[in-house]
Amino acid sequence: MRWPRASHHRIHPPATAPFAAMSISSTTHRLERATKWLRVLDWRVCLPASALCVAGVVLVWSSTRAAVEDTGAYLTRQIAYGLAGLAAMVALAHVGRWSLRAWSVPAYLVGCLGLAAVLTPLGVTVNGSRSWLGVAGLQFQPSEPAKLALVLALASVLGTASDEPPGRPGHAAARLPAALGVAAVPLGLVMLQPDLGTGLIMIAITAGMLLVAGTPWRWLALLAGGAIGAAGLAWWLGLLKPHQVQRLLVFAHPSADPQGVGYNALQALETVGSGGLLGRGLFRGDQTGGHFVPEQHTDFIFTVAGEELGFVGAAFLLVLLWCVLWRGLRIAALAASPYERLVAGGIVCWLAVQSAVNVGMVLGLAPIVGVPLPLLSYGGSSTLTCLAAAGILMSVRGDRRDVMPGRVDRLRALS
Repeated sequence: MRWPRASHHRIHPPATAPFAAMSISSTTHRLERATKWLRVLDWRVCLPASALCVAGVVLVWSSTRAAVEDTGAYLTRQIAYGLAGLAAMVALAHVGRWSLRAWSVPAYLVGCLGLAAVLTPLGVTVNGSRSWLGVAGLQFQPSEPAKLALVLALASVLGTASDEPPGRPGHAAARLPAALGVAAVPLGLVMLQPDLGTGLIMIAITAGMLLVAGTPWRWLALLAGGAIGAAGLAWWLGLLKPHQVQRLLVFAHPSADPQGVGYNALQALETVGSGGLLGRGLFRGDQTGGHFVPEQHTDFIFTVAGEELGFVGAAFLLVLLWCVLWRGLRIAALAASPYERLVAGGIVCWLAVQSAVNVGMVLGLAPIVGVPLPLLSYGGSSTLTCLAAAGILMSVRGDRRDVMPGRVDRLRALS
């Protein structure tokens, strides 16, 4: 009896197996890259900033939909600004610290050139201030990105000064003249426009970053005294424009001219108060629909939130702003280098002061100086710059290649 011979034929895997393995490997690689990109994003900055951007689109639509001259253009443009700003935020979140620092000086020079360009025939005057560039039918406000450029430039000047002992050449007091010179150029160009609101924001940025850099209090007190003296001298010499003087006088007595220069302040306060606790409902505000508040889609966007969303809704928007600011403070406190600490601290100071001034002028707590509410007001210049600043905050937090040994444990708290 013969047993059947064992077959010597080998069973070969299907010809498509290598391609399947390559496909799985490629998919896994793409997933790893996507995960790495997402891991860099700080969702405690990204989510509230994105939510504010969406809320801004809704409020802009509510404040402009009843306008006779509007056919949805404001809404379309604000959506485009928001999408472009979110793309810039994500892109800048992946920029390393050294790349960011290398671009600080070019960004500062471009910002100063933009501020100088508005003083040429390319500049456009709006509400008594020559602060806009008009090119091919589009308008852009260079003073908005100039704020961010000032933060980066001052961080480069003071970035090696924070940890130096007093008396050393690298200490903040020794670098004070250079920092003041860097701040004086864009500030002077802004005041020539003139744009008092942006000038005040730039002064606040400079003072806040000098404080973060460790400048002695006596120097800060001398600078504050000099600034107050310069403001008094400008008032005495009549260097302020008539509309700027009127705004300051209205802040003291808004009811003195209710149909004139005090109209904006009184209508803004009445509109915010008419919303009560829960508001009249989205798209149901009588004051907003009647356009009783001038510029309600830009500088006075908070009046729309107050009337239609009420105290609860408006407070929730401020809480979202506070979340971004608080996270920025945490990033500054746990920064791996003085430069990163100054960048984060400068951005927080800028956004916090601008938000406080905008809400304050709506509530009658600050003079009307014409500054937008970050991430909520209509405008491409402001929206793009604020979202770019949020991306830089995440970049400062996300770059861990140069972590100092003494801060490793504290940086883990950010994860």
